[in-house]
Amino acid sequence: MGYFQFHKSPLFLKIIFIISIAIIFFIGGVTFKHITVLKKSSDFVSKSHGVNIELERLISFIKDAETGQRGYLLTKDETFLKPYLESKNALKKSFNKVSKLTENSRAQQANLKKLLFFINKRQNYLSKSIYLKEDKNYDKNELAKNLIIGRKTMDSIRSQIEEMMITEKVLLNYRQQEYISTMNYTPLLIYLTLIVTLLLITIAFIKMNRDLVLLKKTINTLTVANEASNLAEIVGGFGSWQYNLDKQTFTFSDNEYRLLGCEPQSFTASGESFYQFVHPDDVDYVRENSINIQSEVNLPPFTYRIIRKDGEIRYFRALGRVVNVSSGERTYIGTTSDVTAEVEAKQMIELRNRDLESSNKELMAFNYIASHDLQEPLRKIETFLSRLVTKDYSNLSQSGQQYVSSIQSSAKRMRVLIDDLLQFSRTNKGEKIFEKTDLNIVLSNVLQELAPTIEDKKALITSDVLPTFDAIPFQIQQLLTNLISNSLKYSKENSAVEIKITATTCTAENEENIPDTIIGSNLYYKIVFQDNGIGFDQEYASKIFILFNRLHNKNEYSGTGIGLAICKKIVENHRGFIIANAIVNEGAKFTVYFPVVS
Repeated sequence: MGYFQFHKSPLFLKIIFIISIAIIFFIGGVTFKHITVLKKSSDFVSKSHGVNIELERLISFIKDAETGQRGYLLTKDETFLKPYLESKNALKKSFNKVSKLTENSRAQQANLKKLLFFINKRQNYLSKSIYLKEDKNYDKNELAKNLIIGRKTMDSIRSQIEEMMITEKVLLNYRQQEYISTMNYTPLLIYLTLIVTLLLITIAFIKMNRDLVLLKKTINTLTVANEASNLAEIVGGFGSWQYNLDKQTFTFSDNEYRLLGCEPQSFTASGESFYQFVHPDDVDYVRENSINIQSEVNLPPFTYRIIRKDGEIRYFRALGRVVNVSSGERTYIGTTSDVTAEVEAKQMIELRNRDLESSNKELMAFNYIASHDLQEPLRKIETFLSRLVTKDYSNLSQSGQQYVSSIQSSAKRMRVLIDDLLQFSRTNKGEKIFEKTDLNIVLSNVLQELAPTIEDKKALITSDVLPTFDAIPFQIQQLLTNLISNSLKYSKENSAVEIKITATTCTAENEENIPDTIIGSNLYYKIVFQDNGIGFDQEYASKIFILFNRLHNKNEYSGTGIGLAICKKIVENHRGFIIANAIVNEGAKFTVYFPVVS
């Protein structure tokens, strides 16, 4: 997993934006709370003043009632009763206002209940005193007693009102302390949150500024890449196109137009406008493949013909696949290549293959002639020569006998030549059926086949344990037969033949004999055939595998010059290599490499 630079990702910018918005809402909430607290404090101060005013009104109304009572008791003038009578309604209204203003205070509501008790008591004694005064036979002692109780009740009212004012003052101080406390930390909190917000906005600005710089660099890079792509299309002989599957619109590159022989962007890109350039015989084929664009993810490559604007017929190959762009739209991206040269080359190869097939048929006919028709007269020549030698050889002159011997030698050599040619032809055209082959068993069969020659040459043949791999059995047997026969044939006179066969494995990097350009197996079986024969000059090492090439006169050593050519062909059929090394009069070494197939 690659290192994820979170601070450089778009998600980081989104998180900063969300946090900034959250902080702004937080500051708004704190401000709203502060204003709410301020408003509550202001309302409470107003209520407190209202309570104090109404309490003062209450005691004023009671004093007015008391003053009117006294004036009436002293003068018997009923005009003094007017304040007393009016005070009842005034007291009720003022008391209700105080009750309304203190409805959220349990302490004040409790004080109001006590105050109401004292007010009612005071009102009752005022009424009772007036009632006694109106009675002509009233008891002065009882009146005095009522006046004393009334005065004490008035003192209780004053005391209760003072207590309520003190309570209201305490509540007011508590509210002011709460307001001051709120006002003390609120500016600091707002200041800190503003600093954090500014910091986050600054970071976001730096990030956006870097993104803009990166965006400019990216645009510049894309511009260069686009120009490079256009140049690559021109050099590579291909064009590109895009098909928006959602909007069903086409876009052609400039070189797409050039491939059609038109100026870039000279007509509106669309399927129908492109079909006008398609060869009439290929239009249905192209339309059928184009339908797959709507349903398939990949558009398999297909080849068709077009007629350029100048009338030239060219071969195009199209392919494409679906991609999902960042906007979420599905777009088919494809290329159109001019493959005229490739198609014409393929057609030329097919023509040459047909010619080669015809040549192969002629070669097979020649092989048939060589194996049947040419051998038939040769057998008759050999038959008549045999009869001539048996019946009339002694009747011939000495020169005639020499002629007959030369004819026999030539016929025998021709027989060997025809057999070798057939063997080489079989190696070239035979079915290459590979099967698991044990080279140790093949070597044993070869030694049995060559036993008479080995015994005649008194040869000593030693071998390592040979590998087992997939091979063409009869060709491998022919290979071993030819190589061992070659060592037996080109042996030194009056010297025992020694042939040593070794087998190891090697890699292509460690063997200079294996070409570096070979692509395939890196591991090889390395089998070496080394003898102590006459050898040959190393400068001829590459020529001995050429067909009919001989290093020695036919009178010195028999042979047709085909055996080693057959060996090379067999090794090549197995994707291997054969190398010859030799020193004159010291022996020859043939190294064979077979790839190890896992």
